[in-house]
Amino acid sequence: MLWIKTFHILFVTAWFAGLFYLPRIYVNLAQPHNPATMETLVGMAHRLYRFMTPLGILAVALGLWLYLGYGLGMGQGWMHAKLTAVILLIAYHWVCGRMLKTFQAGKNTRSHRFYRWFNEIPVILLLIVLALVVVRPF
Repeated sequence: MLWIKTFHILFVTAWFAGLFYLPRIYVNLAQPHNPATMETLVGMAHRLYRFMTPLGILAVALGLWLYLGYGLGMGQGWMHAKLTAVILLIAYHWVCGRMLKTFQAGKNTRSHRFYRWFNEIPVILLLIVLALVVVRPF
């Protein structure tokens, strides 16, 4: 079980690195640039999204293995709250993918300020998840 937990933490950390950086690329994409810069940034965003998606899948799969296979947190309020936060993170990841398609199509209508605020969501969710796991308030 400790190896599963170790790899779960590794994949969560790597997934979050992508969740932190991808919207930062969107901030830059939402500002006017020459076409070559835009093409480079869209390519970077696409490759990052393709890389971080399997990391998120592995993080969630190993977390489910710990939850369902070993009963970690089963029936405890903090775990239900954490699972809700994980669902929100999956939704955030999906929305990032939709935004990428918008940038790839050249149809972004949002400002760089929107993406700066959007970039803060995974930080808040990470804080919530960490507090739930460490403090276990419920």
